[in-house]
Amino acid sequence: MSEETKSLNFIEHIIENDLKTEISKEDLRFRFPPEPNGYLHIGHTKAIGISFGLGERYNAPVNLRFDDTNPAKEEQEYVDAIKEDVSWLGYQWDKEVYSSDYFQQLFDWAVQLIKDGKAYVDSQSSEAMAEQKGTPTQPGVDGPFRDRTVEENLDLFNRMKAGEFDEGEHILRAKIDMQHVNMLMRDPIIYRILKKDHHRTGDTWCIYPMYDWTHGESDYIEQVSHSLCSLEFKPHRELYDWFLDQLVVEDQLRPKQREFARLNLSYTIMSKRKLLQLVEDGVVNGWDDPRMPTISGLRRRGYTPTAIRKFVETVGVAKRENVIDVSLLEFCIREDLNKTAPRVMAVLDPVKLVITNYPEDKEEWLEAENNQEDDSAGFRQVPFSRELYIERDDFKESANSKYFRLTLGKEVRLKNAYIIKGESVVKDEHGKITEIHVSYDPDTLSGSGTEASLRKVKGTLHWVSIKHAVTAVVREYDRLFMDESPDSHADKSFMDFINPDSLKLITAYVEPSLTEANVGDRFQFQRLGYFNVDYDSTPEKLIFNKTVGLRDSWAKEKPKPQANQNQNLPKSNQPQRKAIDVIQQFGKKYTNLPDAKREKIKADILELAEKVSYDELEPLFGTAAKKVGTRIAAMLTLQVLLKNGLERNDAVNEFIEKGLADGNALLVAEASAL
Repeated sequence: MSEETKSLNFIEHIIENDLKTEISKEDLRFRFPPEPNGYLHIGHTKAIGISFGLGERYNAPVNLRFDDTNPAKEEQEYVDAIKEDVSWLGYQWDKEVYSSDYFQQLFDWAVQLIKDGKAYVDSQSSEAMAEQKGTPTQPGVDGPFRDRTVEENLDLFNRMKAGEFDEGEHILRAKIDMQHVNMLMRDPIIYRILKKDHHRTGDTWCIYPMYDWTHGESDYIEQVSHSLCSLEFKPHRELYDWFLDQLVVEDQLRPKQREFARLNLSYTIMSKRKLLQLVEDGVVNGWDDPRMPTISGLRRRGYTPTAIRKFVETVGVAKRENVIDVSLLEFCIREDLNKTAPRVMAVLDPVKLVITNYPEDKEEWLEAENNQEDDSAGFRQVPFSRELYIERDDFKESANSKYFRLTLGKEVRLKNAYIIKGESVVKDEHGKITEIHVSYDPDTLSGSGTEASLRKVKGTLHWVSIKHAVTAVVREYDRLFMDESPDSHADKSFMDFINPDSLKLITAYVEPSLTEANVGDRFQFQRLGYFNVDYDSTPEKLIFNKTVGLRDSWAKEKPKPQANQNQNLPKSNQPQRKAIDVIQQFGKKYTNLPDAKREKIKADILELAEKVSYDELEPLFGTAAKKVGTRIAAMLTLQVLLKNGLERNDAVNEFIEKGLADGNALLVAEASAL
């Protein structure tokens, strides 16, 4: 088996086999068939990616078809939103079509089924029909109207179409087998009466086809070769084929339904009905609220099409249901924005820092790199003055050796500026620090080339000049649900798990270059995370949405599984492995893992790195060349320490240079990130 064949997913294997035995490449056609009854969510991206991805792979057309058979729930707003989302993701459809385009053809085929004795009008109540349908373990029984004559059925069906009856008075059913082991084959409903205007056909129709009837027949009309559905439709495949059996002619391609596992995401719900409830109950501010898992919500939050497509690609195509950790989605957007987002300075929880030996009337405009990952990004000028804002948690009056930030009596560097030393603090009557007084060394300006500027200190802080600071609103988002699977509890509603702190509004101070930012622009607020400009923003009032932090902080909040009660030993008797030891262990198998597993391990390493000191990490810089996995793990750990303020030294730079010169692509990629 070739490497190319091995890399195919099971759907691609099906198509390759069909190309060899049944159809030509020119016959391939796919479709993405959303119902326009809500906005698309992250779960739909898998179905979108599969169908449009196959279209790209085989250079085959893909239809965007709206299965609009229920006017009670469908709206033009949803049609427009779906088209915008699919386009934003970077996909192009061949034809924009609607199931409502085929209402007359579907009706005519239903009439033919009646004439062939394969459909009948049932006039029972829904309760009576449910009772006579049986259960999965008990066969159904024939209803009292199953043996109506063809003439009577045609008369009633035409009168249903003419609007003579009320909703629920009659339905049209396929006449298959009430004792069939598959309950979906027990005379399924084909048409029902709905006296509601349709968003496209208005009041032309008052009977509407059911999805199972519409689905396969629409595929057949469009000559879709492979009708790809999520796994819940697998029991429907038998009915899909039965309907086609009644209609297909020899010279027409027959669609083939195949199923894949849908995308389920932790800490998220994927039901459009439940998402609509969040909107209608005011839990969120619309379908595009950045806390929503909708594509429009993710777009507004600052996610990129590249990150979402990478996420879908990493998850892959599976035959069995599983739940993907949301941290993988967040990892993908971090990876993308790390390469593309300009770096700027912003302070979200400010405390005043006064450089006591800096002239009061002096200000400087210092050169700052826009993105060290992008050589073409260039530089910008940032203002510097005697009084600055820094983050409150970047200072402690006293701290241990693992604290790389500012403390009294120790030195740190201000990003793109000078080395400063903590001298004293000013506190209010409650003991809260209101000012930090420091001194600076005027010979240590970054990039000045002086001997003093090359002096190494362990910490680097971001800052904003108070005199030049621009006030902005930051919307900081947390996950909308506190439970990993909020809609899986039989005794509780998913609404019981709403996170009351999913949105915090913060008054922040940002550097003045951001006054030129446009809606949708994405930035890395250095050492804080990734943010983008919300469409509520104006030049007079900047508003930023937090897309994602630099690290997965949520992992620390996950409840740990309870130990077996027979193993409840005191913690003091259970030796805890050091984080650096666990990282080394992860490194040993890192290069041999499949992509999805490797991404998960990478996220674990980045989390563990928060607990590692530089002194623990430095010995790994000398790891043998053949132990490339351990060197990758060390490089990942170094990324975290540098983001936390560790100053580069000769050992760090040498380790990175060796990584860049290595022949392993994974190691080179992580070294390039530094």
